[in-house]
Amino acid sequence: MKKELLIYLIIFVILTITIHFSELITHPFEHILNLSKSGAYGLGAIHPIIFTTIVYVIVLIPRFVVKLFRFKK
Repeated sequence: MKKELLIYLIIFVILTITIHFSELITHPFEHILNLSKSGAYGLGAIHPIIFTTIVYVIVLIPRFVVKLFRFKK
C-alpha cells in the first residue's frame, strides 16, 4: 500500500512540474491559492487528482499484466 501511494505521489509531482513549470517558478503560492478557482476542463479544483488517477491507472495496467504473468510460472 505504501509503495502504491508513493507511486501515486511521484506521478502527481511529475505531472505538476511538467504541466505547470512556469507558474511554479514565477509565482508558486499564488498558483496554489488559485486552485479553487481553476476551470481546467470543467473539473475545477479536483482536476489534479483526476488527471493523476488517470495516469496512475495507465501505469497500473502494464504493471498488473507483468505481475499476472510472473505468477503463472
